[in-house]
Amino acid sequence: MKHYSPTDYVNWLEEYKVRQKAGLEARKIVASFSKRFFSEHVPCNGFSDIENLEGPEIFFEDELVCILNMEGRKALTWKYYAKKILYYLRQQKILNNLKAFLQQPDDYESYLEGAVYIDQYCNPLSDISLKDIQAQIDSIVELVCKTLRGINSRHPSLAFKAGESSMIMEIELQSQVLDAMNHVLYDQLKFKGNRMDYYNALNLYMHQVLIRRTGIPISMSLLYLTIARQLGVPLEPVNFPSHFLLRWCQGAEGTTLDIFDYIYIDAFGKGKQLTVKECEYLIGQHVTAALYGVVNVKKVLQRMVGNLLSLGKREGIDQSYQLLRDSLDLYLAMYPDQVQLLLLQARLYFHLGIWPEKVLDILQHIQTLDPGQHGAVGYLVQHTLEHIERKKEEVGVEVKLRSHEKHRDVCYSIGLIMKHKRYGYNCVIYGWDPTCMMGHEWIRNMNVHSLPHGHHQPFYNVLVEDGSCRYAAQENLEYNVEPQEISHPDVGRYFSEFTGTHYIPNAELEIRYPEDLESVYETVQNIYSAKKENVE
Repeated sequence: MKHYSPTDYVNWLEEYKVRQKAGLEARKIVASFSKRFFSEHVPCNGFSDIENLEGPEIFFEDELVCILNMEGRKALTWKYYAKKILYYLRQQKILNNLKAFLQQPDDYESYLEGAVYIDQYCNPLSDISLKDIQAQIDSIVELVCKTLRGINSRHPSLAFKAGESSMIMEIELQSQVLDAMNHVLYDQLKFKGNRMDYYNALNLYMHQVLIRRTGIPISMSLLYLTIARQLGVPLEPVNFPSHFLLRWCQGAEGTTLDIFDYIYIDAFGKGKQLTVKECEYLIGQHVTAALYGVVNVKKVLQRMVGNLLSLGKREGIDQSYQLLRDSLDLYLAMYPDQVQLLLLQARLYFHLGIWPEKVLDILQHIQTLDPGQHGAVGYLVQHTLEHIERKKEEVGVEVKLRSHEKHRDVCYSIGLIMKHKRYGYNCVIYGWDPTCMMGHEWIRNMNVHSLPHGHHQPFYNVLVEDGSCRYAAQENLEYNVEPQEISHPDVGRYFSEFTGTHYIPNAELEIRYPEDLESVYETVQNIYSAKKENVE
């Protein structure tokens, strides 16, 4: 009902018909995705059907949410693609809002609003809104006011109304506000800088900072800044190297100020107030006066996204590089002509094998911006064109029959829950080869020759419970006699249902391994018969 005004007349029967039509269209598109994109990541231009939909987008999204909320362990493939479509739709909407936000004049200083857009873009499936985050901050402000009342019952901040932007001029009155804030945030609510898990993206998402009550210097500073300004203390953000800070002016209004006329506040360090010299001790180096200056909203967001970009580059297990892709999108939305980041984006798309046409567009743009990148651009252009040509030459689908003589040594089937004998991880098989199909370099690096059967044995593509995809030798795998659901983001790409003992392949995977399902049933039956005999 948040999409309807209580005062407007709505023909609910007609509205229901429109919603029903949108729902049918959504299901039709979701059902088509597996067939169209099973062999590759969904390219961004794969969503063009959705962008051309008629009718309200909210109804289409609502149907996608309904699919995601379907109970049980069924419709996994539908859920997999519904999630991807919803992710894309919401991100496009958020990115448009962010770009409009960035067009605001420099004196528009809603640092919180910008931070929330970044949070929303990286977490489009979560219910995050500026209104909700502001409401949580307002509740903290109320607690600060309660403490402030005990310090000075006539403090002018207590008379501020919600949404007012008044500032207090007297330093002593400002100091009382900061004392009350420090008590509430750090002593009462136990907010603290996250030193133990510093390199975690959750530290940069404002909704998570409020839930977990921890963050890194920039996110803690934005929370501190927002609360202080609501209570009349005009703090300002300082893009200090290695440790984001806030500054609090101590000089008289109208005078020429230098860096020594400010106290610097470390929100990460429980609101500690620092001198210029103490700021340098904090990071262990001398810095120029320019680095103590105030920065605008765009520069603050650039630093936040830069932090996310660094974390995205550190990703090891997440094969989709989602954080890296999201942070690149955000950075390039702010600075669209950053050559090195455009090159990174092109390499990333090329590595993931998605949207080769977009890779060529990015490379052409890089060449226009910086002809000196000709070597790197030329290499990627050549290999991207080769990839496009190979895709055109691909004919049909490779079908692997267990009954074929060359597959006689393959013991396991797609959908079986396995355990790795050496590393102990649980996984599900989604593909197999009669012998190792990787190149000599991979075989050497993975020390496959040290295995008793070397690379001349079946190898299996497996989705691992830690979110990784691996290629495991048959002799290293064994049945998991206590099968469990494998929590992997790509399970729905290959399987339609988890039965409690095994996964059932979706239509596209079953085409490729048509005889495996029968083998799975037989294997599961034998395992449970053996277990029953052992119990008896």
